[in-house]
Amino acid sequence: MKNFGPKPMLFPMPVLILATYDKDGKANAMNAAWGGIVEADQICISLSKHLTTANIDLNKAFTVSIADADHVVACDYVGIVSGNKESSKMEKAGFTTRKSEFVNAPVINELPLCLECELLRIDGDASKDEMHYIGRIVNVCADEKILDAEGNVDVAKLRPICYEPGCHGYYELGRKVGQAFSDGKKLI
Repeated sequence: MKNFGPKPMLFPMPVLILATYDKDGKANAMNAAWGGIVEADQICISLSKHLTTANIDLNKAFTVSIADADHVVACDYVGIVSGNKESSKMEKAGFTTRKSEFVNAPVINELPLCLECELLRIDGDASKDEMHYIGRIVNVCADEKILDAEGNVDVAKLRPICYEPGCHGYYELGRKVGQAFSDGKKLI
């Protein structure tokens, strides 16, 4: 076995697109890879200072869209360009938005799965610029095009991407290989 030391090597690492409104009601988005579900109705995202964090502090709300294979370029773009420096960031990414029905944050129309969140708290060490934003998921909205016949999200239709931190690659999640809470019963 090869030892890598302490590295953020957890797979898959979702590519999360956070969207917020600024003080003037203008939508902004950023790409965040260090986040995940921490309770049935909570998400935690590790962030340093950004326009997005200032907007979350202001509005106490944000949305988290799941980046997909159809929008890799746009999702990467909002992660490498600051809304503080590029006023037409969303337009250049090709993203349009609508206001969430549940929180004071934008929903990105082009990304088919979105978690609408209200800020619960911020944990971490501000002096080290290492903050964990914990949000309560108040709604999940999904485009009909990614739903199966029973009305559930179909991951194959969503085509989410994940981030690989070693070589900085994006990968589309693959095919279903088993059934949770079922396949293991073969060993009971």
